[in-house]
Amino acid sequence: MSVVNNEMAYDWRSARRVLSLLCLLWPAPAFAQVPRVPEVPRVPEVPMVPMVPMVLPAIPPMPVIPPMPLIPPMPVIPPMPVIPGFEMPDLSGFEMPDLSGLAPMLADIDSMLAKIGPIGAGPMKLGPIGPGPLGFGPDGPGPLGFGPKIAGAFDEQRSREDEERQRADEARQRAEEEKQREAERRQRIDENYQRGQESLERRAWARAADSFTRVIDAPNSNRVDAALYWKAYSLDKLNQSADALATVQDLIKRFPQSRWISDAKALELQVRQNAGQAPRPQDESDEELKLLAIQGLQHSDPEQAVPMLEKILQGTASPQLKARALFVLAQSNSPRARQVLTAAAKGASNPDVQRRAIQYLGVHGSTENRAILADIYASSSDVDIKRQILRSFMVAGDKTRMLQVATTEKVPELRQEAVRQLGPMGAREELWQMYQKESTPEVKRQILQSLFVAGDATHLIDVANTEQNPELRRRAVQHLGTMGRSSTGEALVGIYAKEKDTDIKRSVINALFVQNNAESLVAIARKETDPAMKKEMVSKLSLMTRSKVAMDYLMEILNK
Repeated sequence: MSVVNNEMAYDWRSARRVLSLLCLLWPAPAFAQVPRVPEVPRVPEVPMVPMVPMVLPAIPPMPVIPPMPLIPPMPVIPPMPVIPGFEMPDLSGFEMPDLSGLAPMLADIDSMLAKIGPIGAGPMKLGPIGPGPLGFGPDGPGPLGFGPKIAGAFDEQRSREDEERQRADEARQRAEEEKQREAERRQRIDENYQRGQESLERRAWARAADSFTRVIDAPNSNRVDAALYWKAYSLDKLNQSADALATVQDLIKRFPQSRWISDAKALELQVRQNAGQAPRPQDESDEELKLLAIQGLQHSDPEQAVPMLEKILQGTASPQLKARALFVLAQSNSPRARQVLTAAAKGASNPDVQRRAIQYLGVHGSTENRAILADIYASSSDVDIKRQILRSFMVAGDKTRMLQVATTEKVPELRQEAVRQLGPMGAREELWQMYQKESTPEVKRQILQSLFVAGDATHLIDVANTEQNPELRRRAVQHLGTMGRSSTGEALVGIYAKEKDTDIKRSVINALFVQNNAESLVAIARKETDPAMKKEMVSKLSLMTRSKVAMDYLMEILNK
């Protein structure tokens, strides 16, 4: 077995030698001949930049500071020369006079010198006597004979005067603002009171109580007593008897002299009688039916109806019911009815009834009624009552009495009210005559307002052209802007052409804008050379999008 194996190993070695020899002698196949990859060329080296040596300039040496020169010594002041021929007088027998009376003058001089400064030791020195009122000059004579400190004292005095004038102007302005706030406050009080009255008519008792509470709580309210009464009345209708009684007692305690006291006591009695009972609407309906029955009885038997109406006015009826009673009395031709109405207008009842009676006397403005109103106006000192009488004069068309009040009344508030009422009465010429004689700017402003209400464009144009006060001219221009463009447009263009005041020119632009008067705005814009004013007009024209004239002019500007 070993012999066989040896032979086989020998044969395998022989075969491997033969194969190796054949591989050496046999040619290589074509696919074995792979081309050689070319060598990558070498990148040339970048030459090095030679370093340039930096040479610094030489620093020059510091200059030598020369030595300070020596200060020369002060010169010696020579002695004062002796005045030849001068001898000191003999003062042995001289006695000092009594200078006690000069103490106030010396005190004034001391205070003046304290402001001026020491004479001769400072910048101001004594100059030759005569160049000025005090003989002082800046190192000699000056234009006024005063040194810089005296001039500074006068400048300080002028500054104080300017400050005082400024403070006075500010005080006047604050007074005007306070007056305006007071008027607005009174207006809010009147509005709340009127809303309370309207709520009473609608029987909105809770809302009425709230309105009257605002009147009571307003500072310096002049209608507290009336508001307390109607608040208690509303609380009673809401079945709040305790609160109603407390409110009535507050009225009686705080205003013992009020004209509402009798009404308050009657209301207190009614509340106490109804305490613990719910309000009965049928009773109110019965009152209204009773009033209708009295109104029917007035035509057949006025002597019997008038006492019933008078009782309603003196009782605790609602404001609406009392107003209807007054209306029935005003329509009656009975002498007794006129007597009751006149007594109510003169203040026989509470102020609300008095104002309503005055109103009905104006509505039925016969000659007799107007005479009654004039008598009440002359005898009353209540501004609110007098204002109501002026409104009744307007309703009655009594221009003569209204003009008399407007020209003679001493109270500015009532005078302005009379002027205001002349506007709706169409008193153009009377108002214009008043304007020419008037000197108070506030009254003149009210006259302009009344001329506007009266539609008097002619006189407003005269004011805009001739008035010296710029504020009044501006106010006239504003009124012209709210009137018809056909009657005022051309006049506004003429006012703009000759006006120098920038604010008034702006008012003219606004007036034409309010009129939607694009034609006139474009006309003055074409002639205007002031860029600011022209910009103002273009701004207004850009808002007038429905005007073809305005849009065409804007396109014309864009195409330039």
